[in-house]
Amino acid sequence: MKILVTGGAGFIGSNFIIYWLKNHPADSIINLDKLTYAGNLDNLAELAGDSRYSFVQGDICDFALVSGLLKDVELIVHFAAESHVDRSIANSAEFIKTNVEGTRTLLEAARLNGNIRFHHISTDEVFGSLNPGEPKFNEQTPYDPHSPYSASKAASDHLVRAYYHTHNLPITISNCSNNYGPRQFPEKLIPLFVTNLIEGKKVPVYGQGKNVRDWIYVDDHNRGVDLIIQKGEIGETYCLGGNNELTNMEITKDILVLMGRGEEMIEYVADRPGHDFRYAINFSKAQNDLGWEPQVNFSAGLKLTIEWYQDNQEWWQKLKK
Repeated sequence: MKILVTGGAGFIGSNFIIYWLKNHPADSIINLDKLTYAGNLDNLAELAGDSRYSFVQGDICDFALVSGLLKDVELIVHFAAESHVDRSIANSAEFIKTNVEGTRTLLEAARLNGNIRFHHISTDEVFGSLNPGEPKFNEQTPYDPHSPYSASKAASDHLVRAYYHTHNLPITISNCSNNYGPRQFPEKLIPLFVTNLIEGKKVPVYGQGKNVRDWIYVDDHNRGVDLIIQKGEIGETYCLGGNNELTNMEITKDILVLMGRGEEMIEYVADRPGHDFRYAINFSKAQNDLGWEPQVNFSAGLKLTIEWYQDNQEWWQKLKK
């Protein structure tokens, strides 16, 4: 199978490409990435010279480019997105352009080039925020996005479903919880805190660190996407969670302990505007229909992640500069 992956130089996309070619050695992948600040070809250095992999630098909003890449492509896996909430609060324009118009461009190209199978990567943030004790998000949870980022992702989800209902485009969607693991850009919580501590800097905790997130190791997420592509029902959405609800303070203390540092390295900063309190995913549909569940224990996954950043300091030092 020939696959177009969008945003494959980013964190989850690059891990997906490496995962896919390892587990599907007969397939080939075209990686289309604009190489914004979060796109990094160093993420895919191990595939240099691999005839199954090719890279194209370009914008998913460029219809002619996208359409030209789809010859013989049987599957599009759409990761490309502006994804940092703080950046969307400061300037939402790029989020609307990439996440909404970019997704529409890809869908239209897929439709006009033979109704190509389309899998869309989304987020649990489209569902809004949970209070303590409220049931976890699932596929039936109403959308209630609270940031320009999550609003743009919600809009893209609706477009994907619209192309299924209007044009019979064969789509699936996955909404995942917070990913962590190797190759994540060091603006996100775990890699920011780990790299700051390596540099001897403090870690910035929003408010009192009470906000709750559900964490999933990146290759558990990619294994779920693999199963959706192979076994998922066309037109359906699948929620993928890590079953690891932790407060930001719990994450912070876990990192400090694993890195041998004390709580004097915590710096409390003003809370983010509109900061959602809690995200959590009920993944029972994926468990029952696909036989999927997360396999990487959070403590083990966090240890592996910290070790990766310790062993690959040149990779992230260039990005933080």
